[in-house]
Amino acid sequence: MDPHLLRTFVTVVHWRSFSAAAEELGYTQSAVSQQIAALETDLGLALLYRRPVRPTPAGERLLEHAGPLLLRHRAARADVLRAAAGPAARLTVAASPLACTPAVARGLAASRTAVTLRTVGRERVAEQVVSGTADLGLVDGIAAPSDPLRLPDMEAPVRIGVAEEDLVVVLPGDHPLARRRGLALADLADALWLQAPAAVPVERLREIAGVGGFRVAFGYDGEDLHTVVNLAAAGSGLTLLPASVVAGAADGAGDRTVAGVPLTTPRVVHRVEVLHGAAEGPAAVLADQLRQPPSSTPPGTSAAGS
Repeated sequence: MDPHLLRTFVTVVHWRSFSAAAEELGYTQSAVSQQIAALETDLGLALLYRRPVRPTPAGERLLEHAGPLLLRHRAARADVLRAAAGPAARLTVAASPLACTPAVARGLAASRTAVTLRTVGRERVAEQVVSGTADLGLVDGIAAPSDPLRLPDMEAPVRIGVAEEDLVVVLPGDHPLARRRGLALADLADALWLQAPAAVPVERLREIAGVGGFRVAFGYDGEDLHTVVNLAAAGSGLTLLPASVVAGAADGAGDRTVAGVPLTTPRVVHRVEVLHGAAEGPAAVLADQLRQPPSSTPPGTSAAGS
């Protein structure tokens, strides 16, 4: 199956339009139509309804396989080019917004290898490593202590757990719950929450708490943690963050105080894993350097700004 035809098919399905797909791919609309027709001829099946443009049942099934197939094609190409080029003078590291914890940052700074750090969405870290867009990946998420993170279903690269720490509920310093020694997530289901890509998503809160609720009071479509902490301190909504983020916000909460109350139930931690595809070389060396025994931040972390 020609990967170029498959890529055209995926693009048409994404846009639900032959003309929009042609614009993105740099083809004429006629060329896109011909490529879809060639793919349908190869399989002997109709893959798209034309009006409106949408996948047929056979097209839906092909779409399930298309992502992994195209990713493996990109990974093979990247691997061949990387091997031919030799060791990279500078490594590109793709990291999700909360993956560069203080411990991870110290590990990167201590490395003898030049590094460029790029922030991407959690769901894109593994894809960038597998496809060769990044030499190394740092991905974070919520898990039970010592449990691996759930990553997208693909031929995953080598995974190493490099950091774990406690989570805290972030709220204004004068909030009635700010002086609690600990909080159960399920007890906060009726509270108003802050939704931000850099924080734990509200959907994930519902999942780990095992209850509904967790209404969004304020949405922030950005990845700056300083802004997230300031919004929580100002009362825009509660949020759940690694304890080190709040501890490091002591001088960054504007004219209000911010508190981080330890999450006691369920027992989950903020976990960071490093991903790499090469068995040896600079990326593997850096990944090994970042490895450290998991250690949780002591409970009771809080911070205040004046």
